[in-house]
Parts: sequence; structure tokens; C-alpha cells
Amino acid sequence: MSENHNLYSSLQIYDDLRGKLITACFKPGEKLKSEVLRQEYDCAASTMREVLFRLSCKGFVDFQEQRGFRVPFTSRVALHDLTQMRIILETQGVKMSMDHPTIEWHAKLNAAHHKLAHIESTMWKTGDVQPYVYIWNDAEWEFHETLIMFCGSQILRATHKNIYARFRQHLVSGLNHFGFREKNVREHAAILEAVLAGDAELCAKRIHDHLMINMDNEKFYGTATSATKINKKGPHNT
Repeated sequence: MSENHNLYSSLQIYDDLRGKLITACFKPGEKLKSEVLRQEYDCAASTMREVLFRLSCKGFVDFQEQRGFRVPFTSRVALHDLTQMRIILETQGVKMSMDHPTIEWHAKLNAAHHKLAHIESTMWKTGDVQPYVYIWNDAEWEFHETLIMFCGSQILRATHKNIYARFRQHLVSGLNHFGFREKNVREHAAILEAVLAGDAELCAKRIHDHLMINMDNEKFYGTATSATKINKKGPHNT
């Protein structure tokens, strides 16, 4: 966000702070001081409290009386629940979209995947994730949102948007490399191929496998790390 924070609405501040929360700009358990954030965003105290309360209502921030606002701690239980919800929403959403496939949808999905594949391939080749975290996060969201965008249910899409972001917050906070795996590239391509082939069951299985593999990562113990270089000999990169 630019230095002219006072030009931004509470919604824009919310989106900016939410983006920081889901890309590991804060440590799990870190206290979010309203006054410090108010000065950073150059907004009214009431605006900052409104933003923080809204974030807490959506599950991105924990709030306790007398203790204020804090970044949630990550846990395998929370990640498992969010993973299961993503699987339910994305597999159902893509099946509903595939009931009425259109050239427009396929074009949007191809474009979203092309961008994501380019970013992920660059991350893998350079071995460095951190410089690309923000654009990767946006591109990854765009691809998975496009998968379900023609499902015909705004409620499903809105619920998926919140669950997706909370999933990313827990995954990015708990794993090395901000949750990036080299196999992401092939898995996203396989999901796209199933959609274009019109095989809804295969697509659902590939989405399930793509998401559940995060639960098999033994490095997820609820603590953030500072490592950002990719270990190309890791357990999921063979």
C-alpha cells in the first residue's frame, strides 16, 4: 500500500491487511496492535478497530477480551479442517461448472493456468520463493477460483473464497517455502487437463490429491520458519 494510506477505505485496508496475514507477514501468535496499525495506515482508530473485528469474524485474527487481537497459531487440526472444506467446495464447484462447459470458461482457465505455471516454474528454477510470494498467491487463487466460477452458486464461491484464504494462512505460516512444492506445477496442469477432457470424476480426484498432500508434510508442526530457498531434494520433490 502506498504512503497515502488516508486515501484508502476501510475495505481497502481490510484487503491489504488480509493479504499480509495470508502471506506470512506476521508470525503466528503475534499481537496486532491497533494503534500501531492505525498509524501505519494513517486511518481513524474506529476504522482500524472495524477492520480488525471484521478479520476476526472471518477467522483471520483471534480476539480475546483484555488481550486484544492476535494472529492465530497454526495447527494440523485447523489445516485438516480447512483442507477438507476446500476439497468439498472445489470438487463440487468444478463439477457444477463442468455440467455446462463454455468456451469462455475454458479460455479463462487456460489463461489463469498459463500465468500460474509461469510463476511456479520461475520459482522452481530460481530456487527462491520469497520474491514471488504475492504474485504467486494471487495467481494460485485465480486458478482455483476460475475452476468453480461457472458453478452458478454465489454462496459456494463466497464460502470458498474465505476458506481458501484461511487455508493459505495456515499453510504459509506452517511450512517452509511458503507452502510451495515443485509438484504444484504438474498437479495444476493435471487438474486443467481433466477439465478440458470433460472428466469430472478425474478432476475431483486430482483436486483431492493436490490438496491432501499438504497434510502428509512432516514439517508442518504449527511453527513458522524463515527458510525461503527451495530444497530440491525434499520428500515431495522427487
